[in-house]
Amino acid sequence: MEGGSAVPKELPAIITNKDEMRKWSRAMRCRGNTIALVPTMGYLHQGHLSLVEKARSLADVVVVSIYVNPGQFSPSEDLSTYPSDFDGDIWKLGSVSGCRRVDAVFHPHNLYDYGIIGRKGKGDIEFEGLREEGETGLPASGVSSCVEEMGAGHETWVKVERLERGLCGKSRPVFFRGVATVVTKLFNIVDPDVAVFGKKDYQQWRIIQRMVRDLDFGIRIVGSDILREEDGLAMSSRNVRLSPEDREKALSISKSLFQAKSLAETGQTNCGELRDSLVQAITGAGGKVDYVEIVDQQSLETVGEVNSPVVICIAAWFGNVRLIDNIEISV
Repeated sequence: MEGGSAVPKELPAIITNKDEMRKWSRAMRCRGNTIALVPTMGYLHQGHLSLVEKARSLADVVVVSIYVNPGQFSPSEDLSTYPSDFDGDIWKLGSVSGCRRVDAVFHPHNLYDYGIIGRKGKGDIEFEGLREEGETGLPASGVSSCVEEMGAGHETWVKVERLERGLCGKSRPVFFRGVATVVTKLFNIVDPDVAVFGKKDYQQWRIIQRMVRDLDFGIRIVGSDILREEDGLAMSSRNVRLSPEDREKALSISKSLFQAKSLAETGQTNCGELRDSLVQAITGAGGKVDYVEIVDQQSLETVGEVNSPVVICIAAWFGNVRLIDNIEISV
């Protein structure tokens, strides 16, 4: 472990089996406890721990899920390179104290385990006897996730039709149905009263809110503000993959967001002009823009003027790392 780190006083319970997770949650409820869930894909940082702190203030017991969801990655995306450090994650969760303590970690081996043998290696899932000769496992649309590519037999997906169309949904067409589906699975297994999501993934947070409303989940969805490094970069598990040079260049994202917010609040409300300045700042720093959009905070529809609550959302590449960030503006 990290040099000089104190030994955690109390490690959370680690649960890998779905039925055991359900039993644990039911036992907590029988004791009169409320349950908060913090869904994560692991490789935890201080931003995740801030979500735990928020969750602890909202419920009696806290469950953190750690699961890299193949359903939200297409076969061409970076599932196999997604950073992982489960032992380090448990150490971090056990080292937090007081109001931030975690009671249980749900770490399933695979939530699409229909004939799955198990993991061969980091990011690689092996399936057996699930595909007839000549079958591709791909949906008729031709857009597949890693689950479908590997022929897991999973057919049921949850889609939030309108909210997932723009922003990240344009360049990652399977991403949000994968997120909504795995979150539905987690809700059905853990059965929380409240779930906490980071606002850095703003579109994801709004999609989960809408899904819970539309499908009548009895779960409160709470968004927690973005936590940033001292230099302003939004905390992300992907930051570790940035070279020192690209990390410095990536600061253009947060700097341009704060500048745009300041401009909007002092009278420059034309979204086209604000967007152009953001794009220029990022490309000028050496980044490749995926999108820069100014959208309504609820509908996520693009707007022409900043005359109501909006959020500026950015996705950009620095080197081979795709980063997202955003800032809310309320006028």
